[in-house]
Amino acid sequence: MTAVLSLGIAAAGGSELAARIAPAAEAAGLHALWVNDTPGHDAPALLAVAADVTERLVLATGVLRVDRRTASDIAAAAAALPQDRLVLGIGSGQLRVGAVDAVTDAAADLRAATRARVVVGALGPRMRRAGAAASDGLLLSWLTPEAAAAQTAEAHELAPRAHVALYVRAATDPAAVAALEEETARYAGYPAYARNFARLGVDPATTVIRPAELRERIAAYRGAADEVALRMITPHGGVDEHLRFIDAVAEAVA
Repeated sequence: MTAVLSLGIAAAGGSELAARIAPAAEAAGLHALWVNDTPGHDAPALLAVAADVTERLVLATGVLRVDRRTASDIAAAAAALPQDRLVLGIGSGQLRVGAVDAVTDAAADLRAATRARVVVGALGPRMRRAGAAASDGLLLSWLTPEAAAAQTAEAHELAPRAHVALYVRAATDPAAVAALEEETARYAGYPAYARNFARLGVDPATTVIRPAELRERIAAYRGAADEVALRMITPHGGVDEHLRFIDAVAEAVA
């Protein structure tokens, strides 16, 4: 297995970032641009900007939370996007009761209402099993290559056609290591992620890619899933820093 390689940004990065990096990613031969739907910002809006400046790049949300948006709201937001290259990643958000049913119901509704592919963001085993069966695949995150390979195999056994994408935080610039460590510590402090790290027996620091290990770690992760989306961590979030990230990744996989 050699996964296709994609990039990820936060919607908070803004339209200019999406407009500049999307064509650069396409020119570098990367598969998709994933946009995190962050509070106060809109992932579909950034994907619309990316769609206008690209022709082949897959456009993906990671993830739209069903505790904030109904399936009909998501379908309406996605209606103007190119359906043939759109992936709608959805997740449970802060739901504590009925989360699996809410996500799988939303997946079914979106598959009926759009022509986009739908994937489920999943941490725990119940959501992974339900998501693989109810959608076109899974979006995993914060895993070692070994844990990702095991969860991918599990998904494929349950649903052979499931597409398993893996989100991996990565830095290519030594000046971005502090930001990478801050991001790791922040997620490790969230209760759901803390429980998942404990369940897997995984140190959060082993689930990211640092500049000194870029080539080797990308290769390891590409052997563990169907798609690897490198969530770009840069020193200050600037457009030029993101473009240099793309150049570094292209050189690492050349």
